[in-house]
Amino acid sequence: MNRLALLAAAATLILPAALPAQQAVDPVFSAAAVRAHVEFLADDLLKGRDTGSEGHEIAARYVASQFDGLGLKPAGDADADGRGWLQRITFQKTERGETPATLTVTGPGGARSFTHAGDVLVGLNAAEPKLDVTAPLVFVGYGLENARFGLDDYAGLDVKGKIVVTLRGYPKGLPSEEGAHLSATKAMIAQAHGAIGMLSIGTIQSMKARPWARMVQFADEPGFTWVSPEGVPFDEAPGIRASASLDDPAAEAVFAGAPTTIAAIRKTADRAGGKPRGFALKTSVRIKADSVSQRVTSPNVVAILPGSDPKLKDQYVVLSAHLDHIGVSPAKPGDAPDKDRINNGALDNGAGIATMLEVARAMAQSPDKPRRSIIFLASTGEEKGLLGADYFARHPSVPVSQIVGNVDLDMPLLLYPFTDVIAFGADHSTLGPIVARAVAPMGVKLSPDPMPQETIFVRSDHYKFVKQGVPAVFLATGYANGGEKAWGDFLSGAYHRPGDDMSQAIDWQAGARFAEANYRITRAMADGDTPPLWFAKDFFGDLFAPQAAKAAR
Repeated sequence: MNRLALLAAAATLILPAALPAQQAVDPVFSAAAVRAHVEFLADDLLKGRDTGSEGHEIAARYVASQFDGLGLKPAGDADADGRGWLQRITFQKTERGETPATLTVTGPGGARSFTHAGDVLVGLNAAEPKLDVTAPLVFVGYGLENARFGLDDYAGLDVKGKIVVTLRGYPKGLPSEEGAHLSATKAMIAQAHGAIGMLSIGTIQSMKARPWARMVQFADEPGFTWVSPEGVPFDEAPGIRASASLDDPAAEAVFAGAPTTIAAIRKTADRAGGKPRGFALKTSVRIKADSVSQRVTSPNVVAILPGSDPKLKDQYVVLSAHLDHIGVSPAKPGDAPDKDRINNGALDNGAGIATMLEVARAMAQSPDKPRRSIIFLASTGEEKGLLGADYFARHPSVPVSQIVGNVDLDMPLLLYPFTDVIAFGADHSTLGPIVARAVAPMGVKLSPDPMPQETIFVRSDHYKFVKQGVPAVFLATGYANGGEKAWGDFLSGAYHRPGDDMSQAIDWQAGARFAEANYRITRAMADGDTPPLWFAKDFFGDLFAPQAAKAAR
């Protein structure tokens, strides 16, 4: 790869002039400019831009210098001299101790122990570095509660001081995005009922989507959470002291002597609307795990382009993309000394950052500035659990009530000439129609979610804005015109591996086209007389923005 200095110079010099077209001024988007940004961010010298690493710090300075060169306003942390470009976040990083974690099941057949990364995956608790918890077990079905969908899995069950056993996922037939959100609340529900731990067991459906072998691949990943300005690590369910996922041998041990077998429960759960009922188990577990925690820092990079309309400039549209990736893979026994272990993250998410930077350039250079203000956010910690976006959404540069919409850019697959885009979450707000109308002049269509089983809606940064009541979508290239095969090949090949680098056959013209699409979408959000609105009676709008104005569907 080229030297970083040459790449930075190339990215700075490639600034195409705006040319007259359909609008008063329609900017030109350059394939070379998109390539130059990705070339820098995916260089080996940045070593995969892991959260808290020097490589990510270099990438953050690169993005900040681009914002600075465009004349944007810094919107990061404030000090006596004003705001800077960086919003510095402290993270708590928790890793496993030298002693392997264990889960011991005791029941009618005696005691049986399982070791972490075998038939169990034991969670870490940074608040208890010498975790040792013993409690009886209660099966609680899916472990969900929601009156809107008729879910009441804790009805008649006493789980206070106990460890609950839940099925992964949610009942078949539940809308995927709503189901994925509810599934993410299980620990909080268990805590509210007095439980102190939670075990999860796969269903037939969930095991197809995420086989055990795939889950074990990530068994030793460190845990991360952000730390508040007051120094408190964030934990949505601190009362859940112990947690683990179970493969079949451990699950069968847990259900020893139960009135219903795990096989029968899975069969019930595999029916449309199937909701296995809970019951007290005849077993208990002891969970032991040692951990070591440290504090690391990593920044979001934040900039604002002020709006031009005196009445609308205090409303903000957020265009976001995550800057971090997963760093360098650990060496494995037998690896050659020169084996490439750097996960460069060219498409995930150098391409998303490049798109955001090119939209920022077009906006800043346009003589016809957007009516609403625009926040450009390059977030950190996405690969650790959407943490940078969550921190910003809870500690924004402007009052969150003034943020009217978010579009997130994550891993646009620039490997084919796309003809459609997917806006995950488009069905919940007027952002769906806004996106469809904005890209239509390009001959690009808006397609529905082609992989609802992957629950993408709750796995990308925009979801953290949704939880603060902000209409938001995650935009990606679609499945048409060869896209389905390209996505399948990438996810089973280069994704989160060293192969996601500049050696791929990246279609840089598709990158320029994706930047144009996002420029049009962001302009439409910023310039519309009405801001994006939740649809009336939408699940997420009602849950997170009950008092907000709504639009007819």
